[in-house]
Amino acid sequence: MSASSLASVTDLTRPGSRREPVPVASVQGTLALDLGLGGPPAEPRTPELRVVPGDGSAEHREVQAWAARFAQATVEVLGGDRPLPQLLRWTSTRVYADLDRRVRILGRSAPAPQRLRTVRPQVRSVHVSRPAPAAAEVSVHVRHGHRSRALAARLEHRDGRWMCVALQLG
Repeated sequence: MSASSLASVTDLTRPGSRREPVPVASVQGTLALDLGLGGPPAEPRTPELRVVPGDGSAEHREVQAWAARFAQATVEVLGGDRPLPQLLRWTSTRVYADLDRRVRILGRSAPAPQRLRTVRPQVRSVHVSRPAPAAAEVSVHVRHGHRSRALAARLEHRDGRWMCVALQLG
């Protein structure tokens, strides 16, 4: 290990003790990024990802259209263009509470009418996977000006309607 990748700390158990080098971790934090400080560069890995195509059925198209409308409504709520209670019927208690918390935080920074809005967010694509007949997992590409965001949701068919039971914004 090179001297530049070592950090010095003082042994606090004995006053005046000699400083000892301690290696610095090359991976830190919850969103760890391996900087490869400890050795040769890692071999690039090719992930085994694939897009699962829809089955083309009318039901699949219906879920995809519903998910697109729900995602658009969600980004409009977060942008201050739509009131949150409009999503009450379509979200679980947990998802609604999380959206309410996010809207309140955004409202503290600047009330919706005062936010600068030159471009509104637009849903660009929706991909739906059906792990079970009464469940759909959705990934959404949202475009906001020159920036892109992602939205992932778990939808479940309950009481004759689709409901969002998990939502992740990226």
